[in-house]
Amino acid sequence: MTSPHADQVRAGAAMYRPWTLSLYDMVAFKINCRFLFRVPVGEVVAMFDRNVSTKHLDLGVGTGYFLDNCHAPRQAITLADLNEHSLHHAATRLARFDVDTVRANALEPLPLPGKSFDSASLNFLLHCVPGTIREKAKVLDNVAACVRPGGRLFGATVLTGGVPVGPAARVAFSAWNWRGVMHNSEDRLEDLRSELAARFPVHKLTLHGCAALFEAEVP
Repeated sequence: MTSPHADQVRAGAAMYRPWTLSLYDMVAFKINCRFLFRVPVGEVVAMFDRNVSTKHLDLGVGTGYFLDNCHAPRQAITLADLNEHSLHHAATRLARFDVDTVRANALEPLPLPGKSFDSASLNFLLHCVPGTIREKAKVLDNVAACVRPGGRLFGATVLTGGVPVGPAARVAFSAWNWRGVMHNSEDRLEDLRSELAARFPVHKLTLHGCAALFEAEVP
């Protein structure tokens, strides 16, 4: 069944083109993470090191930066994203591994075999998905369905409620939400905590600035 937010998801994904992807790492990680989100990139890399397995699914691939820079064992990687440019960019960057790509909408069941991965990441994705945290938590269900019991699901997202958000970040979030690049104007810490707890009895949620890093064991 098609998500009621499908058009918004596609519109948000459309901004990632070859020229924007060439600047993405610098803007996202050297500027936004450091000065707006206040999350050290090294903390996100460390999260990947703790959780990535030899059979990994990455949803919302960006440029493939974290899979490229983490030190965890990675043999088979499946990249899932709506944007063909992101898929091509990340797959090229990670070509030293066994890489598959699939176009997929995170709000809809993924066209992948169930319980077939040992780990899955959705990093800096949820804040780009339209809807409330309760609505976009469907993404967690869709990803978890692809991970074997006992496997790892993890990621990061940027919140606006219940976390410290600086003046510059508030201005940026307002502009990005208006443009449809982000959809986190109603994303609150307590809602994310509640949705994680409802799905994953074993999980951890860590805050760095207004970024929440989450790690869970799939039941």
